[in-house]
Amino acid sequence: MAALCFGVAAMMGAASALGIFARGDGDAQHATSIRGEVFHYTTSGVYAFNAERVVAEGIGWDWFTLAVATPAMLAALPLLVRGSLRGRMFALGLLGYAFYQYLMYATSWAFGPLLPLFIGLYATSLAGIVWIVSTIDLGAVARALGPGFPRRRMVALCCVMALVLLGMWTQRVAVGLRSETPQLFGMTTMVVQALDLGLIVPLCLWTAVTTWRRRPVGYLLSALLVVKGFAMAAAIVAMLLSAWAIEGTPELPALIVFSLFAAMLSWLGLRMYTAAAPRIEDRHAEIVAV
Repeated sequence: MAALCFGVAAMMGAASALGIFARGDGDAQHATSIRGEVFHYTTSGVYAFNAERVVAEGIGWDWFTLAVATPAMLAALPLLVRGSLRGRMFALGLLGYAFYQYLMYATSWAFGPLLPLFIGLYATSLAGIVWIVSTIDLGAVARALGPGFPRRRMVALCCVMALVLLGMWTQRVAVGLRSETPQLFGMTTMVVQALDLGLIVPLCLWTAVTTWRRRPVGYLLSALLVVKGFAMAAAIVAMLLSAWAIEGTPELPALIVFSLFAAMLSWLGLRMYTAAAPRIEDRHAEIVAV
């Protein structure tokens, strides 16, 4: 399990480093999509043939992955070797982040040299998620988090995140459907909106319901979501800052919202993981993992 997570960390580091340092010379060309959308796309580097705006956002996301997510995965490896329950929950959240990021990259970036790496990353991350979940005793998770678990705050934040994403993206989709030239940045469809509405919103709502009902699976989903959610929100903040630096136009509402999400999720994550009793470990799962 530690070896698999090390492989994911190595691939994340390689993919994000290539995205940052092999992005080309910044040359771009003017284009009009088949729908009539006017945009500029890059002509060199590993992200060639993508819209400038998409590349600008991707560079910010890659910086977060390289500087934060990859070291965090490496830091979890000693805990995984020891069979730590908290280590497995933490790694589960990071694998969820890697799965989402590279599934999105594989399906939204223009065809290029990093596609095989993106596919390998989301496939390996999904395999790791299934493997780790199969070794976790849900009752042990509930006992580890204990009475100090911030249940109501977690439920409230999950509901708010689901409503914000639902409101943002359904409005974006509705505007696109009414327009003859929807804002797609040269892509054929809204990949991020499809993934968020089909995966993240249901995950947030399911986590809220099961946590509110004190179901053990709710505790596990909460431990996963605070890590994945923080990483995603912080990566989006980095993405927006990168786009701001390149284009000179800030998206202040989104920047404020996702900064608040990152702050709240980091606070809840610290509450959960520091409250988890180190003495309560799933020894049977440790044997299975070995």
